[in-house]
Amino acid sequence: MEVKASARSVRISPRKIRLVIDVIRGKKVAEAQAQLKFMKKAAALPVLKLLNSAMANAKNNFKLDEMTMYVKEIVGNDGQTLHRWTSKAMGRSSPIRKRSTHIMIVLDEVKDIQKKTKKTKTK
Repeated sequence: MEVKASARSVRISPRKIRLVIDVIRGKKVAEAQAQLKFMKKAAALPVLKLLNSAMANAKNNFKLDEMTMYVKEIVGNDGQTLHRWTSKAMGRSSPIRKRSTHIMIVLDEVKDIQKKTKKTKTK
């Protein structure tokens, strides 16, 4: 069963968030938590909080074991941009864009697929 969680308007640019979420995409939840916990990126903290929120949703809302989950899908899309201005030389100004990100995560259960071997008929 898929479990979803999202964080909207995180005040970190999408480019910086994508560096972090590309590391944990497709990993098991415990491994993703360990990666995020020791990563030296500021964007790792909101992604870790979102992962923990999705795990809590799985446990409390759907009665799933969070250790059998993996990160099926995670995306960091552009959020709203705050436009500011800074002064420059000779009376000019230039724009400052303060970007934000919408992060969405989907967790799914690991399904044990047993490999079936084909039996050959002997004559």
